[in-house]
This record gives sequence, structure tokens and C-alpha cells, in this order.
Amino acid sequence: MSKKDEKPEHIYIPALKEQFKKGKLDRREFLRTATLLGLSAAAAYSFAGVIDSESLTANAQSATPKMGGNLRVSMRVQEMTDPAKFDWTEKSNVARQVCEYLTKTGTDNVTRPYLAESWEASDDLKTWTFKLRKGVKWSNGDDFNADDVVFNFTRWLDPKTGSSNQGLFSSMITSTDTGKKDKKGKPIISKTMTPGAVEKVDDLTVRLNLNRAELAMPENLYNYPTAIVHRDFEKAGANLSKNPVGTGPYELVEFRVGEKAVLRKRAGYWGDEVYLDQITYTDHGDDSAAGLAALASGQVDLVYESFVEQLEVVAAIPDTQIYEAVTAQTAVARMQMDAKPFDDVRLRKAVRLCQDHGRLLELAYRGKGAVAEDHHVAPVHPEYAALTKQKQDYAEAKKLLAEAGHPNGIDLKLDVKKEPPWEVAVAQALAEMCKPAGIRININVMPNAQYWEIWDKTPFGLTAWTHRPLGVMVQNLAYRSGVPWNESHHNDPEYDKLLDAASGELDVEKRRVLMAKVQQRLQDNSVIAQPFWRSIFAAGHKRVQGYKLHPTNYHQLNKVWLA
Repeated sequence: MSKKDEKPEHIYIPALKEQFKKGKLDRREFLRTATLLGLSAAAAYSFAGVIDSESLTANAQSATPKMGGNLRVSMRVQEMTDPAKFDWTEKSNVARQVCEYLTKTGTDNVTRPYLAESWEASDDLKTWTFKLRKGVKWSNGDDFNADDVVFNFTRWLDPKTGSSNQGLFSSMITSTDTGKKDKKGKPIISKTMTPGAVEKVDDLTVRLNLNRAELAMPENLYNYPTAIVHRDFEKAGANLSKNPVGTGPYELVEFRVGEKAVLRKRAGYWGDEVYLDQITYTDHGDDSAAGLAALASGQVDLVYESFVEQLEVVAAIPDTQIYEAVTAQTAVARMQMDAKPFDDVRLRKAVRLCQDHGRLLELAYRGKGAVAEDHHVAPVHPEYAALTKQKQDYAEAKKLLAEAGHPNGIDLKLDVKKEPPWEVAVAQALAEMCKPAGIRININVMPNAQYWEIWDKTPFGLTAWTHRPLGVMVQNLAYRSGVPWNESHHNDPEYDKLLDAASGELDVEKRRVLMAKVQQRLQDNSVIAQPFWRSIFAAGHKRVQGYKLHPTNYHQLNKVWLA
């Protein structure tokens, strides 16, 4: 490529390099920010003086990859109709072998090109231009192009679709007061895609025009409900399991909810040839012990997730390896701030102050993780800001409870799903810790399917949240006013303004200052009692090569092979 063909660096890249050289930001933050601003992963890693292991052939140093074979995986096989409405990672793991994403975040939390071969951000981070790969074909023979991308964004941001992506891409949405009010007398706000937010420049170029600065756009595009479907997805019935057209390396040849999904390598894939001939997902139900039993008996090669209480059992299975990832996965005991009695912040704060986070981590998760701080931003997030450490405070909890009108204590019901066991253990430990303050929690353990029917409706529920590479991503998904996955009904315009500012700040040190305000505001509002962040584990046979456990449990299997 000649000099004149090289795209110019973003205006902030030199400053990032200087900050890294002076030790003002660590390697992870430099790599993440530089690649988001359009610097190639190879160039960013080279400047940082480390090897880009994600770009190397996995395990190539120790063994030569072998073509062929059927990777058998124990994992729930769930309904797989519309990727835009996915609410489980497991759904996406079957779909992601068929459909792909514009970007790809590796196990190292660095985002790289995928269906988009490159991108550029304007100096003010309000305009993002994505160049799409040439020569990519859908499995039905159509060319992948800008029309597909425009179609997907338009669908995601249409409130009729009901996609959680509305929260993730809120910088592309206009809110309008309809003049109507809901049953509680609150204004009904219409949220629709801003006119001109998605622009087709040419067949292989798409431009996003935002209402405000947003740094995380490339990372947002690898969230599991952002898989790119064909532009005729709705015309073909809007059901991926029945019409599995995709750009990925595999085709779906068998699919039965609750039983099995079979994917077979297809000819004509645009990328490097994948090693496996077939991937078979088998559903062993909610009981994680059943998956381990299948691994021990040789029925499967890999288990989607093994829980902390199973690690000793896994270690005893011959020829088995344990994968581990440090993550921002968690569970939150969240209280809906517009539902009685949780509409009183003093009650919510009293529940929060009863926690001994370190003890909760030991009791419910064997210490395999890190304590949380009730603001849903993790130490592994690059923009995390350290706040004053929280302490269990029964005296203050009792005082707040009395001020809220409950001097003799209060009875609450906490809904929690049955599996995995650690979630019930969290609920039990939290209930015990709340007793001395007079907060009596009745734990309602529910079948998983039943819980997910009411997870965003129950006034007090324990909900698991998966890892996102940035703290602002889950803030936008779960706590921004009015977004689809705002299960706590958190509604705070000042918080929204602080989140806007933090999401659009390039300077690392300034962004942490802003994030400290976001975190503090959410902590003060006390809509969640958050015990800990958890490391995750998976078990597999040693014949499985090249597999890395992604912190979000995403199955990136293109370079996995069987010895």
C-alpha cells in the first residue's frame, strides 16, 4: 500500500502513545483505546511491545492444527428466532457460527475488525465511518454490503423490534414526549432512531452520525444481540433457526429447542478455513452436573460453563482441563425504585449497607473473584475509578430503616432462579446478613424459565449479568433512563448526563474522574446490592485444542481443533 493510500491516524493517537510512554495509562487501556480509534491491533501491539496472541494461530507453537472432527458441546439449546432480541449468551453461541459481527472483541478485551475491515472516528467522536469487507458472501450467494448494515441498525433502533440495542446505541436515538402519561402519571417518551443516524456512503461504506460523542462504538458492535442478519431477514420470516442465512463458516443443519443444534462447515466461506467439520450442541438441562457427567462419560468434549462448586469434581475427571477467565460477570439484587417499598431510597440503602462483600464472595463463590461496590463497574473495566471502600454498617441501616417508616423491621420477598447454585447461595447469604438490621428476606427460588418471565417485572430480584468489556456498556444497557433492560427502573436525569459525558471522553484520566461520578451516583441511588464479580470456568477434554474461555462465554471456534 502506498503512502497516499494510508489512512491518517486519529488526532488523539499521538497523545495516547505519549501517555503510554510516560506511564500515565497501562498497556490494556492503550491497546483498547488505540484500536477503537482505528489503529490496527497489529500496530497497537507492536507499539506496546507485546505479541498480539489473538492474531496468532492458537496453540500453533505446541502442535500442528488438524482438520476435521466434530466438537461436541454441552450447552442449553434455546429458542433462536431473532438475534436482535437475544437475551442469553447461549442463543448467540449457536447463531454466531452462522451469523457474524462487524467487529470482534477477543479474550484480551481488545476489539478488532470482522465484517468491517476498518473504521475511523471523527475528532469529536460523533461520526464513525466503517469500511466493510469486500468479497464477503452470504450463505445464499448474495453479496454482503452496506444495505445489510443499514437494515440491521434500523431494525435495532426501531422500538417495535424490542431490542436491548436501543440502550447500547442511545446516542443514535431521539426521545420525544408524546404528551401522554402512563398509569403512574409519568410522561410516555417515544424513542426512535434519529433521522440520518445511519448513512450509506457507498456499497461498502457506512457512516454513523451520533447525537453525542461515543468512544465505545466498535465494542458495542460485538455485544451478542448485534449479530448481522441478511437484509431480507424480515421478508424471510424473521426466524434465524428456520432460515439460517449467514456470512459465517457454518450452516445450521439440525435444530431442536431443548435438545440439539448441529452445525456443519460450509463451502465458500470468505475467511480462513475453519478446522472443525462439525459442531454439535447438546442440551443437558439446567442441572450443570448433567453436562459434567456427559464429559466424564465421553459424550461431549466441552462444557459451556462449570461452576465454582464443581472444580474439585472436574479435577478428578481423567484427561480433563479447566479453563478460567477473570471477568465482569456478576449478579445484582436489584430493587425497582418506583415500586413500594423500594421507592424509598432509605430502604434501598439499608439493604445495601447490610452487605459484607468480602464475606459474600467467600460464602457464595469460594473467594474466586473480586468484591463489588454496588455500582456495576468492575476493576477489570479500563475506566473503573476506585471509590471509598464500603463497609457493613448495621447502625446506619437500622437508622435509615426507621426513618423510612419501618422501626420494627420489614419483610421482603427476593425472587431468584434455581440454577446455577451460587445464585441461590448469594441470596441466602444476603438474607442472613440483613437479619440483624431487621430486614427479613423470604427467598423465592423459582425454575429458571419461570424467573426469566418476570426478571424485569419483580420489585426485588437477583439477576445475573454477563461480562461487557467496558463499564459504560452495562450502564447504558441497564441503568440509563427508559432503556429496555433497565430492570431496576432507574430513572435519574443527572446520572444520564454524567454517563453521556463519561462515554464521550477520550482522555483516560479525565474519563476516570467522570466515571467516579457515575459510579458514586448509582451507588448513592442504591438500586442494586451487588455482592461480587466472579471468575468463570469451563471444563473440556484435553483433545480440544485452541480454545480460550471468553469472559462473556462467547464461543469463538474458528481456530479450535481436535487432537
